[in-house]
Amino acid sequence: MARIENSDQWPDSSQVKQYALSLGFHKVGIVRLDRADQATHPGAALAGWLAEGYQADMAWMAHPKRQDIRQVMPEVRSIVCVALNYYTASDRPAASPDRPAPAKISRYAWGRDYHRVLHKKLKVLATWLQAQNSGIQARYYADTGPIQDKVWAEQAGIGWIAKNANLITREFGSWVFLGEVLTNLDLDPDRPHHAHCGTCTRCITACPTGAIVSPAVVDANRCIAYHTIENRSEEIPAAIAQALDGWVAGCDICQDVCPWNQRFAQPTDVSEFQPYPWNVAPDLKELAEISQAEYDRRFPASALRRIKRGMLRRNARTALAAMPQKESP
Repeated sequence: MARIENSDQWPDSSQVKQYALSLGFHKVGIVRLDRADQATHPGAALAGWLAEGYQADMAWMAHPKRQDIRQVMPEVRSIVCVALNYYTASDRPAASPDRPAPAKISRYAWGRDYHRVLHKKLKVLATWLQAQNSGIQARYYADTGPIQDKVWAEQAGIGWIAKNANLITREFGSWVFLGEVLTNLDLDPDRPHHAHCGTCTRCITACPTGAIVSPAVVDANRCIAYHTIENRSEEIPAAIAQALDGWVAGCDICQDVCPWNQRFAQPTDVSEFQPYPWNVAPDLKELAEISQAEYDRRFPASALRRIKRGMLRRNARTALAAMPQKESP
């Protein structure tokens, strides 16, 4: 890892990338705002998505800052985008006679809370940038601010926004967490990534609720991930409930069927993302009645903490009710 010193220098793009990679990020790309592709500027696509009501109850998606990054940081001139591979070789166990009702949890939540892992690395990167010259400003985000991570990552050449609206990288598929450092530095940008989904529509076909209404457009009102993570209502809509198939925290169906993921996913070297014992396939019946004490014991430092205990119980009970009942012999 490069040493942090107050060198009174203005680092260039190659130095920034080299340092970011030394911190363990798997991909790094840079966007220069005055050279960004205006045809794919995040504001236009987001406005159309919001106009259709596809955000469901996620009111924060309409925050003006999300459509204009200069409202987040007026001095920003470049965005350093990073990606961290989180795929682990563990398989999601199927139902068996001795475990007839395993719950399904999205891979993103199997290990340590990714916000903590990303923030730790991004803070070091931002601190290093500011240490190079007193005039350098830097601010970091990882799925915690009004930043359109995937749009900027595509423009930074890290990957492309696929038909399932996830960002796919050539090296790791879509199993990556994204983050960025906003800075007032003028850095040389990378070329935006082109899409490579071709004519494939596996993700669209596989979605059991028809949430992918058109390529790269997801209607959260129909999305299992939205309803199991963000929907705070007492009940999950019937159309979603009958399609849960055991999902209680997110949904990986559109990622699991993706050819890029099937061919190029590779195990991460980030130890924090290795699965916690209870996070891969806990028992649905146990989750349906989980106490606060047990919830706290099983899910420490986990991204599942966003799903409060009451929501997790609701999700598990709904999934259980939707399971086909076996006839007694």
